[in-house]
Amino acid sequence: MAGVPLRWPSCGEEELSPCLFAESLVMVSESGQPLGQFSVSVQPACYEEQGGQEEDCYLVRATSQSTIDEVPCGSSITAYISKRLETLEQHQHEYVKFRAHPLDRKTHVVKRGGRLVVTKIIEEGEHEVQTQSFSYNCASLHGLVSEAANLLVLRVLAKRRAVPQNTTFLAFDSEAHICTSIYTAMGFQKQLVGMTEVEVFGIERAVCPDEGIPMTWQFYFLSDGHLARRVQVGSPATVLLQQLPVLIDVDEVEPRPVFEKKSLDWEEDVQLYSQFLDRKEELQAGHASYARRHPELRALLADFLQLLLLRKPDDVFTFAAEFFAPFATQRPPGSTFQASDKPSPFRGRV
Repeated sequence: MAGVPLRWPSCGEEELSPCLFAESLVMVSESGQPLGQFSVSVQPACYEEQGGQEEDCYLVRATSQSTIDEVPCGSSITAYISKRLETLEQHQHEYVKFRAHPLDRKTHVVKRGGRLVVTKIIEEGEHEVQTQSFSYNCASLHGLVSEAANLLVLRVLAKRRAVPQNTTFLAFDSEAHICTSIYTAMGFQKQLVGMTEVEVFGIERAVCPDEGIPMTWQFYFLSDGHLARRVQVGSPATVLLQQLPVLIDVDEVEPRPVFEKKSLDWEEDVQLYSQFLDRKEELQAGHASYARRHPELRALLADFLQLLLLRKPDDVFTFAAEFFAPFATQRPPGSTFQASDKPSPFRGRV
């Protein structure tokens, strides 16, 4: 893998949000005979990590069930994918029910601290069970796109209607070993869905193990990311969309309008001047009502004004503070009358 340009999938939440939907397709043979079902769903979820920490993420589920040459087979994936498209946990199950020698394979991938732990359980026949566990350093997995994350990446690329050149990620091969996967745009084609001809965008994904033959899939998508057709090179089954779904439209956010600042003369504005007069009358009525309910207010102000005119002090503020100090609710208990030789707290000492 040395020298391979690895890219980390760069997808913002605004791109991923329209990709959260469920879809169901059928699997057909080369002659068009139905073989089984294929379904994918992506929804928001919350993942609880070790230590009780929770992280908002995406729950990805994919199932495939079919009968090929009278042999039941299928696979399922359940995974929690972070909003950075990192795999937090993934359960993958594959089975082929041969009569003489059934095969059942389970792969569990989970992120633990700074490592990605992989556990494989392979059951062949009735009693042969093989268990293998190993791990990878997460720091060395920059650009890893698991099978579950791949479903989200494909939807994003399909909505963009473009795949950058040399788009290469890390991936798991069939043995859960790290290898590379290459994404290539296949252009646009016409496809009949039900009775409607639609334009689909093709993306090819090739998983290239260090040893062995690459596995290649060809995906064809509608404009909103719904899968219209999937072909695995070398497989007799094709996943096909039979009924056109309601396409998901994303509303374009219009730019916020910009209003020019205008000088405002409220006295010339009839509406604002009317509101001013209404508010003025409301305040005046409220003040008059309060004064009527408290006749002691007039007596108190009259006493203060009379004493002020008699004394004619130079410092009116200090005089007012000394006059009203005995009426303070937080005044410490004591005599109401102040001794003539006691200094006032409102005057500076000389």
